[in-house]
Amino acid sequence: MTDLNSDLFFDTAHYAHRAFFANGQAWETLAGLKDYMDSQPYQTKLLAGLTNGTPLAETMVLVNDTLISGQGLDIDFGDATKGKLLVTRNGATIEDATVLMAGAVLVGGKIRLGKGVLVESGAFLKGPLLVGDRCEIRHGAYLRGYCLIGARCVVGHTTEVKHSIFLDDAKAGHFAYVGDSILGNQVNLGAGTKLANFRFMPGNVRIKTDAGHLDSGLRKLGALLGDGVQTGCNSVTSPGTLLAKKTMVMPNVTVPSGYHAKSIIR
Repeated sequence: MTDLNSDLFFDTAHYAHRAFFANGQAWETLAGLKDYMDSQPYQTKLLAGLTNGTPLAETMVLVNDTLISGQGLDIDFGDATKGKLLVTRNGATIEDATVLMAGAVLVGGKIRLGKGVLVESGAFLKGPLLVGDRCEIRHGAYLRGYCLIGARCVVGHTTEVKHSIFLDDAKAGHFAYVGDSILGNQVNLGAGTKLANFRFMPGNVRIKTDAGHLDSGLRKLGALLGDGVQTGCNSVTSPGTLLAKKTMVMPNVTVPSGYHAKSIIR
């Protein structure tokens, strides 16, 4: 197979950034990620006092393009991905409030956070960064820049993400590394999953298919995980791994580079 376009892996019909996805080979979307994100609007003025790399001294709340102190507010830290992050003032609910807990760190002006997002204490957010509605950025998460995060996603404890895309409901909850990769809708990474993105040998990452190798044109390319893919704990994907929709990777497995149409990889 040599036609590995985005539609083979991802349903982008409801994705906020669907127009950005390339019509050619699926990894070409990653090649255009920087230009796309550099062209987007950000909450630069709104967050100007928070993005200097200093841990937030107090919990802050974003609501209706306004930044307010969390003091005096009642916050129920429920599951943000299910709309259970609740902020009230004098018994009245503040709809779609985004909460940045004290101790979170933001760097750079190019950051935009959606509605109902929870950023926990100890998370490190570096722009450019776009986060969709009702996401959780958990304690110890490290977003290194050029991260495009969809709706209802999770970037979890000690998970590092750089130059990558999460489609809606994608979750990397625990101890993961996601570099130069795309996670499809409802992808779930088991604890300790690593998506390796840099090959030891010189040259671009090449994609192995049943019709031969394809040059990605990219020096760094992690994994493209189709919609519904699940990885077991401590699994690793080699640079240039492409997994078909609903593929399951068993725990402790190292997946070799190339396109995999199997439903279960052991």
